Amino acid sequence: MPGTFEGETVNRRRFMNLVTNGAGGVAAVAITLPVLGFAAGPIFSRVPFEWQTIGMPADFPKSTYQTRVVEIVQGIGEAGKTTAYVRARDPSIDTEPEDQYNQFVALSSRCMHLGCPVRFVAAAERFICPCHGGVYDFRGMVAGGPPVRPLDRFYTRLKDGYVQIGPRYSVNSELRRFSPRDPGEPLDGVGQYLYPARFSTSQIPQS
Repeated sequence: MPGTFEGETVNRRRFMNLVTNGAGGVAAVAITLPVLGFAAGPIFSRVPFEWQTIGMPADFPKSTYQTRVVEIVQGIGEAGKTTAYVRARDPSIDTEPEDQYNQFVALSSRCMHLGCPVRFVAAAERFICPCHGGVYDFRGMVAGGPPVRPLDRFYTRLKDGYVQIGPRYSVNSELRRFSPRDPGEPLDGVGQYLYPARFSTSQIPQS
């Protein structure tokens, strides 16, 4: 090789290049792996959701909603809490099939446009988003504005005489259940395939 003595296969310049490139590669891996682990770790994490008692059945009439603060992400304090609007199921308007998880209707307060908090206006029987004019009817269905789907819901159940609230789930315009999706992700038509569920989202309760 040019620049080497007889019998040499690596000269000083090539050796230094190899050492420098190797050190750079090690440094790149040392920086990249923790970043990838931090970003991808939550995708594969599954934290069991703890059912939370929110009151007695008599606390929740059919005619209006009661607010309850629930913890949707455990272990992070106030940042993991959200507001749920809860009422008893009314068979005259709640026509979706009844099961053990929807005897009480619990709606999320996040607008399905960009995630702003909605407010229930009892006089109008509407949920109003102050950010961009999203409007939902008494059942949480889109009545106007930019939201792409109805308000998310929470599983509910009766246990030992108390109402409990469970994981959040998303619904399409037919109130078909889906694993939680982010605001702005429609679930009708091809939307349910364009926005698949994350690995970390809660599934339908089994007990």
